Amino acid sequence: MAGTAKTFTQKWFTTPLWKRIVLALVLGVIVGVIWGEGAQSIRWIGDLFIRLIQMVVVPLIFITIVSGVVAMGDPKKLGSLGIKTLVMYMGTTAVAISVGLLLAAVIQPGAGVDLTGGTPGALQDPVSFRDQMMSIVPTNPVAALANGDVLAIIFFAVIFGMAILVVGKPAQPMATLMDAGADIMLKLTHWVMEFAPFGVFALIAWVAGTQGAAALLDVVALASTVIIACIVHTVVVHSSIMKFGLGLSPVKFFKGAKNAMLVAFSTSSSMATLPVTMTAAEENLGIKPAVASTVLPLGATINMDGSAIYVGVVSVFAAQVFGVELGLVDYLLVAATTTMVSIGTAAVPGASVFLMAAVMATIGLTPEQIAVVVGFVLPFDRPLDMLRTSVNVTGDLSVATAVANWENEFDKDVFDSTGKSRRAAVSTAETDV
Repeated sequence: MAGTAKTFTQKWFTTPLWKRIVLALVLGVIVGVIWGEGAQSIRWIGDLFIRLIQMVVVPLIFITIVSGVVAMGDPKKLGSLGIKTLVMYMGTTAVAISVGLLLAAVIQPGAGVDLTGGTPGALQDPVSFRDQMMSIVPTNPVAALANGDVLAIIFFAVIFGMAILVVGKPAQPMATLMDAGADIMLKLTHWVMEFAPFGVFALIAWVAGTQGAAALLDVVALASTVIIACIVHTVVVHSSIMKFGLGLSPVKFFKGAKNAMLVAFSTSSSMATLPVTMTAAEENLGIKPAVASTVLPLGATINMDGSAIYVGVVSVFAAQVFGVELGLVDYLLVAATTTMVSIGTAAVPGASVFLMAAVMATIGLTPEQIAVVVGFVLPFDRPLDMLRTSVNVTGDLSVATAVANWENEFDKDVFDSTGKSRRAAVSTAETDV
C-alpha cells in the first residue's frame, strides 16, 4: 500500500503542471454541475490558493524589478525598454478593441434584446487621469508595499534599481541581495504552484455549481461575440506577432504560455497569476529577468486586451439595445475611450464591469441605461471574466517576448526547447523533497 501511494505521488509530481491543471478544470466542471450550489462549500480551497499567490506577488514584483533593472547594467537601456513596452501594450489593446467592435457590429448581439425589466447594477465612479498619475508616486513606499499598490511599487522599484546602478561598487552587496531574493521568490512560486490543481478544481467547481454555463443562455449572442473576439485576438494577433514579427513558432509560444493561461482562466486575476506568468516567461519562453521582471508586472497592471474587447462589445451591445445609431466617429470614440479605460482597469476579478460607464457615456447612454446594462451582464460576468483574463495574460507574455527580442534579452534555445531552464530543472529535481 505504501509503495502504491509512493508510486502515485511520484507520478503526480512528474506529470507536467499544465496537464494536472487541465484535469482539475475538467473535474471541477463535472463536480460543479452535479453538486450545484453545494460546490460553494469548497470555494475556500480556491480562495486559499489565491491567497498563497497573493502572498508572493508584492515581494516578487519589487525584488525582481530591482534585480532586473540592475541586470541591465545601463540606466539608459531602461528608457528604450519602457518606450517599446508601452507602445506594444497600447498597440495590442487598440487591435483588441478593433476586433471586438468589428465583430459586435457584424453579429449584432443587442438586436431584439429587451432590457426594460432589467435590474440596475451598481456603478463605480471613474478615476480621473490626474488621480491615476498622482497615485504612481508613493508618499510612503512601505505603505505602497503593504497595500499592494502595484504601480507605486513598480515606480519605486525602478528608481531604486537605477540608484543601485548609479552608486556602483558600494551598492554591490544590495545588488547581490536582490539577485538572491529573486531566486528565492521564484522558488516560493514553484512551491505555491504545486497547490494549483486543487485550487483550480475548487474555483471551477464553485463557478460551475453556482453560475455555470446556464447563466450564459440568456445572453448567447453577447457571450458568443465576446468569446469569438477573444479567441480571434489571442490566436490570430499573437500568432502573427510570433510568426511574422519575431520569426518564432506560435505553437511553441502558446505551449510555453499555457500554465499562465490556465491559472489566469481559473483565478480571473492577472495580478494573482503574475508569479506564474513570470515563471513561464523565464523558464519556458526564454525571456531574461531584465525584461520579465519589468515588462510583466507593468502588463498585469495596464495591459487589458481581454477587458478592452469586453467593454467595447458590451458598449456596442448597449447601443443596439437602446437604438443608438453608431457612426464611424462613434466607433473610433469608443475604441479610444476603451483603450484608455482598459489601462486603468484593476487587475482583479470583475473590475471591468464597473468601468463601463465612461465608455458607454461617450455614445450618449444615460446613467439609468448604463446601470441596467451593468445589471444585465453581472450574472454571467464571471465565466467571461475567466476568458478575458486569460487573454490579458497571453498579451503580457506576447509583448514581453517581443520586447526581449528587440532588447537582446531573449534566449531562443530555451524558447525552442521543452521549456526547462536551469531553475526549472532544479525545481523538478527538488519537487519530491
